[in-house]
Amino acid sequence: MPNRRAHLSPQTAHGQLAAALAELRTANELPHDFPADALAEAASADTTVPDSDLRHLPFVTLDPPGSKDLDQAFHIERAGDGYLVRYAIADLPGFVRPGGALDREARRRGQTLYLPDGRIPLHPAALSEGRASLLPGVDRVAYVWSLGLDASGAATHASVERARVCSRAQLEYPSAQAAVDAGTADGLLELLRTVGVLRAEQERLRGGASLNMPDEEIVREPDGYRIVRSFALPIEEWNAQLSLLTGMAAGRMMLDARVGILRTMPAPDAGALAAFRARVAALGHPWPDATSYGEYLQHLDHASPTTPGVLQAAASLFRGADYTPFDGEIPQQTLQAAIAAPYAHVTAPLRRLVDRWGLVICAAICADEPIPGWTRDSLHELPALMRTSNQRAGQLGSQALDRVEAALLRDRVGEVFPAIVVEVRGERARVQLDDPAVTAQVAAAGYTAGTRVDVRVVAADVASGTIELAPITDDAGEPAAITAA
Repeated sequence: MPNRRAHLSPQTAHGQLAAALAELRTANELPHDFPADALAEAASADTTVPDSDLRHLPFVTLDPPGSKDLDQAFHIERAGDGYLVRYAIADLPGFVRPGGALDREARRRGQTLYLPDGRIPLHPAALSEGRASLLPGVDRVAYVWSLGLDASGAATHASVERARVCSRAQLEYPSAQAAVDAGTADGLLELLRTVGVLRAEQERLRGGASLNMPDEEIVREPDGYRIVRSFALPIEEWNAQLSLLTGMAAGRMMLDARVGILRTMPAPDAGALAAFRARVAALGHPWPDATSYGEYLQHLDHASPTTPGVLQAAASLFRGADYTPFDGEIPQQTLQAAIAAPYAHVTAPLRRLVDRWGLVICAAICADEPIPGWTRDSLHELPALMRTSNQRAGQLGSQALDRVEAALLRDRVGEVFPAIVVEVRGERARVQLDDPAVTAQVAAAGYTAGTRVDVRVVAADVASGTIELAPITDDAGEPAAITAA
């Protein structure tokens, strides 16, 4: 998909746009440095070493290039006609004292926040990029999930224990995908592909749907910022299936023990599904009655200019995601509708607060030990903490993107751009320019979803992130340059 670069001089890029992004931190009252007591605790904290030793297994990590906060490492082997997946998760809980300075600050932050001018981590780098991170070539303690699969990829058993591990390599998505495509990948990556494909089929069979939204990454460079939009590589999707497998195992484990916290989401109602069908049909991607929702999304043409509009419609179809704690009585809502199964967050403790609770609870369940009192006593606090954090992350991402998009058009006020209509609501329409691929609103002026139009840039204010577009009309005042998508 197209790259988008701000047409700003280096001085302006590091001035007006940088100032606008910095103002986001101030306006949203984002945390800056960690408190001194939290830093001191991070510097001195250490975890206990368990008896279980799995350092003989050649675990590897697989992440975006340059990652340092490595939450997960995996190892896969054949087991009879099935597979044994081992998924090691960073032992962040071992370094954080419940009720201590690190714990208090992590609860205030909720999750790692990502901004174009730098991220705001959940935990100090000494832990998240150092002693707790599953870096290659160093001994670590991890929560190691053992997940059995049969020949079809269906789960047969699951357990988790704290164990010593040592990652052999830090793999990165682009180079790992290139090795798979060239046929030079080692056996572990080939097994990842096999298991990933099998698990994707299991997802289809249970009625789940992976919503693979295009990734919009705001990249900072010496001469300004650019936005790179791309879809996930196949190897990223295979790797994501390991995380989903683990989260589903954790959800089922908690339900069987009648204590824990699930990531839940209700299914869309009939009216929402009907509206979605009408909307995607207007975009030129009708959803066949005989095709499941997951299969429909899986087979979308990523090269189509209207596919982003379909994915945006799909993202709005499922609403009401939340965290549901329970202790003793099973909650009425246990499913995460998009996954079509009970599910819990347990695979990203370095970057997400709630995972610390899930890991500790599941490990206690598997060891047949009492669940630590601090987890049970504070389960009810987590939904509000995570809701606040998720809302903050979503707003920041949207606000940052708005400002960079405005920067892309700042010096092009008055120009006319071809665009495609993504959505129409009342008297306003959302359109996506062809190049740069900015999305903004315009007076609907008779527009319909899926049509191509011409629009003029009237204004673009970097400080506020607002863009004003005007439709190009013919002599009769009708929308001009409209063609079928």
